[in-house]
Amino acid sequence: MNNVSLRRDRHVLFLAIRQIYRHRTRSLLTVLGVVIGVFSVITMVTLGNGATEAVRASISALGSDLLTIRPGQSAGPGGGSGGGPFDLADVEAIRGQIGGVVVVAGQAQTAGVAVRNAQSWSTTITGTTNEFFRAQRLTIGAGREFTHEEEEAGKRVCIIGATIVANLFQNTDPIGQVFRVRGISCEVVGVLEERGQNGFGGDLDDTIIMPLKAVQRQLTGNHDIGAIAVGVDPTFNSAAIQAAIVALLRERRNLDPTQDDDFSVLDAKQIADTISGTVGILTLLVGAVAGISLLVGGIGIMNIMLVSVTERTREIGTRLAIGALGDEVLLQFLVEAVVLSCLGGLVGMVIALIICITAAPLIGVPFLFDAQINFLSFFFSAAIGIGFGYFPARRAAGLNPIEALRYD
Repeated sequence: MNNVSLRRDRHVLFLAIRQIYRHRTRSLLTVLGVVIGVFSVITMVTLGNGATEAVRASISALGSDLLTIRPGQSAGPGGGSGGGPFDLADVEAIRGQIGGVVVVAGQAQTAGVAVRNAQSWSTTITGTTNEFFRAQRLTIGAGREFTHEEEEAGKRVCIIGATIVANLFQNTDPIGQVFRVRGISCEVVGVLEERGQNGFGGDLDDTIIMPLKAVQRQLTGNHDIGAIAVGVDPTFNSAAIQAAIVALLRERRNLDPTQDDDFSVLDAKQIADTISGTVGILTLLVGAVAGISLLVGGIGIMNIMLVSVTERTREIGTRLAIGALGDEVLLQFLVEAVVLSCLGGLVGMVIALIICITAAPLIGVPFLFDAQINFLSFFFSAAIGIGFGYFPARRAAGLNPIEALRYD
């Protein structure tokens, strides 16, 4: 009995595949919707996962133990106008009064044009101290950091990024060279190791770093601190350190309990988690929208199968008249629908894999193969074949042999 059933199933599968092969063009157009659906879902989710990982890696490169303090309230409900900038005393207070703090670096930032010979480049100039390099995990690739004398005296020396080297120095060793930035001369004492993009399209190597006092005296004309980078001991509770910093700065800025903070403390790890979560949600939404095309492909399969039942009415009637069972006819048409949808799923997976491998480097995100989304996409393509193929198959199996044989 089992051998008979096995031979019957093989025969049904052979008939289904032969029918698909006979109508190759129609079969190709039928599976096109499933191909597009599977391809869209896998591509959107794979590239979305790559974008999420790129953002997380970019922010994590700043250090999961980095806090950035800026004047002004963060955007959102309850946000309002912020308070004034910090000063050097605030930096020293955080360094001396908050436990778990490893390094603290005040920053004064401005924009300007750097000029050397006939070359010029618009960039960002950051005034800070050597602690900034450790807080931000920056590495000096050539040259050195600032000396204590240079920091205290506000000497006109600078450490530049790879983009500045490429645009101003070309094939010249920049160490020891002098160029002008916003009208003042600056000697290059160091070059940062290349870091690339930051995940948001920003160039991390497009920067000039000078001693804090040099920028304050020569470029900004004040003693304001626009941001404070705080490196914390990873063995300490980051939330507790943030709370201590908030309490200290509220006291120093004379805020009473009814007033909102007029500054913000940003945790690099929290930012990475928040942005990654947001990108992940958007990826799922886009993938779900792309999945609608799978349903469209299923409707296409059902439509073609109904047409096929109509075209093959006499053939079905003949099979039923000579002893074929209704279940055998149902199985044949159901197998045809499933084979078409599975074929579409496999083709869609291959195309998606090729596109993702090619596109990921072009848009600057890593290629992350997700076996789960590939399996789920193929599973749903097979399920769509069963779901949308059952009605035509049921209709074929329910035909009256006599009326089918009379069909013209």
